[in-house]
Amino acid sequence: MPSSVARAVAYIRVSEEDERNAANGAGAQRDAIEAWASRRRVQVASWQVDRGVGGAVPIAERPGLVAAYAAVREHGAGVLVAATAERFAHDSLVAWLIERAALTEGAAIHTVDGTVRPRADEAAAEASWTRGALDLAGAYVRVLNRARTREALAAKKSRGERVGAVPYGFRLAADGLHLEACSAEQEVIDTVRGLAAEGLSQRGIVASLAARGVVGRTGSPLQQTQVARMLLRAAS
Repeated sequence: MPSSVARAVAYIRVSEEDERNAANGAGAQRDAIEAWASRRRVQVASWQVDRGVGGAVPIAERPGLVAAYAAVREHGAGVLVAATAERFAHDSLVAWLIERAALTEGAAIHTVDGTVRPRADEAAAEASWTRGALDLAGAYVRVLNRARTREALAAKKSRGERVGAVPYGFRLAADGLHLEACSAEQEVIDTVRGLAAEGLSQRGIVASLAARGVVGRTGSPLQQTQVARMLLRAAS
């Protein structure tokens, strides 16, 4: 049977916590989907429910969702609908896999509250998969990089090397461990304190420093956050 956007399979997921909250319960979700179907003039061909299932549980461990895919094929439904995106998944990887599986069966993922919208065509669906894959790959790389950074810092610390940024006004000593005052930056700090004592606001101090040609370590004018940090250290 060819897919039709006028036919939908409804999916309801209720976690153990949702069982205790009527607002997120199966009845509330069904009411929301029925109202959506009535407004859109969509026939809900099948209702599938997972009870006691969390939002991070994979597809294979959700009998209701597995049955929903079978119902999509059986009824030629062009839409797999849930009340909200969270009903499909909390986990981004699981959500992406759910969407891809639905698209493979010929149905677009949709939600009553509009947090997920149907794909216009197969090309859009393919683009969605690609974006999802790139987002997940990027997230994985960021996590991996953070883990490697932590490992590198821990290794440096175990060797007795200095770990952490050098605060403005200081520089790393020749031994690579201790800090020593940087006269040029200390002069800037003294200037900032003097301007503050004269009653200038932080924004006014930034403007005054820029007018004097004062720049930070990167060669760019000092920003208000840097000035605020200098004044905070002075007050402590």
